[in-house]
Amino acid sequence: MKMFNVASSCLKGFNYCNESKVMCIKFISDSEYAYYDVPETLHSEFMNADSYGKFFNAYIKNRYNYIKIN
Repeated sequence: MKMFNVASSCLKGFNYCNESKVMCIKFISDSEYAYYDVPETLHSEFMNADSYGKFFNAYIKNRYNYIKIN
């Protein structure tokens, strides 16, 4: 799945799978994490966020199960 690149001070990009509801987020450090059971509506809001880092910290971080994938 193609990564959606973003201009952010902490994130490089992300992608989302509608079928599995998994959002993968790649950070500036090149670490990548998969977050599970993320609603499609949250993904849409994330895509339109003014600040991806602030949105991630407020609505994704510590709210969804995740694993480090690299």
